[in-house]
Amino acid sequence: MSDNSAERPGWLSEELYPFADHYADIDGARVHYVDEGTGPLLLLLHGNPTWSFLYRDIITGLRDRFRCIAPDYPGFGLSTAHPGYGYTPAEHADVIEGLLLHLDLTEVTLMVQDWGGPIGFAVAARHPDRFAAFVIGNTWAWPKSDLPTQFVARTIGGPIGGYLIRQHNFFVERIIPSGVKRKQLPDAVMAAYRGPFPTPQSRHPMHVFPREILASKQFLADIAAALPGLADRPALIVWADQDVAFRDAERRRWEATFPNHRTVILNGAGHYLQEDAAADVAAAILEWQTAPEAR
Repeated sequence: MSDNSAERPGWLSEELYPFADHYADIDGARVHYVDEGTGPLLLLLHGNPTWSFLYRDIITGLRDRFRCIAPDYPGFGLSTAHPGYGYTPAEHADVIEGLLLHLDLTEVTLMVQDWGGPIGFAVAARHPDRFAAFVIGNTWAWPKSDLPTQFVARTIGGPIGGYLIRQHNFFVERIIPSGVKRKQLPDAVMAAYRGPFPTPQSRHPMHVFPREILASKQFLADIAAALPGLADRPALIVWADQDVAFRDAERRRWEATFPNHRTVILNGAGHYLQEDAAADVAAAILEWQTAPEAR
């Protein structure tokens, strides 16, 4: 259902986010999503600490050719969680699965980045018949335990990170700007990223994700085991070359996983490639979608 003006918070610019708001009740959560345009279906999944706002320029660039659906996980953006929700990637995957079935989405092209990768591929592994292709940004979908990963999980996911996130909004104020390399984000954009997290309590969902890099080892292992069952689908890999979190090793693993792939390197772009390179990503999707070898 569409439910626009009454729900819009003051921190969200109508000019930057000119979309109708849609909501679905999924397992007790009130899930907000964008549903714009007509044509082949693109399901766009965000990571931490972002929300569907991250995809705004890609949506406006593609909605004349695609139906773009971009949800917010409970606790992020305009979505709210039910009491007792733990904000783990497995729970988010259950919610996205619920939305997929609620909207009866088929022939889906899934775009993922950051935690959207594990969440999205977990859902695709459960419903492979509903997914036609993948657009893979800087992400992963398997257990990681190298030393830099352990450092991030144990520091940012531990008590020190919890203090920085809850008391100083560390992820929004520090990680987002440092993950955008080609430009400086305007005040109105930063306001839209701050908006969902006004209090220390509201910032808890951001703290769960880094902890779960290690704590969700079995969830990630199950996804990795299921990826070969999706390997016959075409994939477009859009890869920011200035991301400190996901580098060439992860890109090469995706390329090996999906033999029918096209890789586009986003030179100079950082982790939040949707902010740095939205026009490049939209152009790559359009070109790939019309290429004979893409399907």
